[in-house]
Amino acid sequence: MATRAERWLLPAILLGAAGGIAAGAIIGPPMTAVGFLATLFLNALKMTIVPLVFAAIVSSVCSLGDVRHLGRLGGAALAYYTLTTGIAVGIGLVAVNLLTPGAGVNIDTPASMAMPEAASVADILLNIVPDNVLRAAVELSLIQVIFFALLFGAALTTIGERGHTLVAFFDATNQTMMRIVEWIMWFAPLGIFALIAARIGEAGGGAAVITELTAVGRYVLTVLIGLFAHGLVLVGLLVLFAQRGLGYLQSMLRALVTAFGTASSSATLPLTLECATEAGVRRKTAQFVLPLGATVNMDGTALYEAVAVMFIAQAYGIDLSATEQAIVFVTATLAAVGAAGIPQAGLVTMLIVLEAVGLPAEGIGLLLAVDWLLDRFRTTVNVWGDSVGAAVLDRLDRTR
Repeated sequence: MATRAERWLLPAILLGAAGGIAAGAIIGPPMTAVGFLATLFLNALKMTIVPLVFAAIVSSVCSLGDVRHLGRLGGAALAYYTLTTGIAVGIGLVAVNLLTPGAGVNIDTPASMAMPEAASVADILLNIVPDNVLRAAVELSLIQVIFFALLFGAALTTIGERGHTLVAFFDATNQTMMRIVEWIMWFAPLGIFALIAARIGEAGGGAAVITELTAVGRYVLTVLIGLFAHGLVLVGLLVLFAQRGLGYLQSMLRALVTAFGTASSSATLPLTLECATEAGVRRKTAQFVLPLGATVNMDGTALYEAVAVMFIAQAYGIDLSATEQAIVFVTATLAAVGAAGIPQAGLVTMLIVLEAVGLPAEGIGLLLAVDWLLDRFRTTVNVWGDSVGAAVLDRLDRTR
């Protein structure tokens, strides 16, 4: 249950987000001067991620007791995430085929544009096991940190009484990190104001943003329709399945607004954990499921990548067959798993999907003007999907 002070924090965050939009749109480029506040806020959140995730997972694994239970919960989580991500890609493909946003687009992409290198699906799978755990922590490679934390926690449960002191240490570390997150969140209204205002100012202010949206308006509309269909309709039904109503959405609002402001599911993870446990998800389930979800469950990113690739194909006048769209479906699902929980990471993994169906990587240049905005919406859907997944898996785990 949120305290009275925490209940005041949500309106303050919403006010900060609204103020950031207004200031960025009206004042424009001068608002980039507050960018240092945005960086300060993000740095403070990122500072907590590795110790919090590691301690939370080790603590959660140990609380599960029998290591076989860890396997059941982990398998259920991966199955759930794969299913919802696949459905998200399917929704995106249906929307982009119906609305055809790329039809009639005038392509004007600089030939000299530097594009990031794509990683193969094999590279993504190999990247799960770290060769250096400390480097993985420094580089915020969460999937590697999580893999090692799972192994560490599982091993800790097998050494009996000798491990009790260490288990208590990680329990205390986890609680300490959550307290630090609570302190950081008092800075959230100002931090989110600065994040949004500085980014809109960097884009040129309200008039420039409107111009960008007009140029690729049908594409933006298609992505948003797909995201809202997935986030409100499908995930909304899953909330009901988890026997939770609108109160769960209200409980998660602080995390969702922070996700929109930061465009980073990893940076939002500490707050997602806090809100989910306040909403009634058992701590041991939340601490296991949510870090895993922030790494591999990217519903919004998967949907976005499917729409974006089809948009690029339509813009180039290339008609992708049903087989090629099936390839888009599979590769977008896998690529979303490999997307880092950082701003605009989906652009890099999208190259995997483009290469899979033979589309030019330069087509990404069509999306760059508005990607920063869509990134915020898809990150919000990512975090919402993680949160609902925790509630669903918690209910399923209670019935075992």
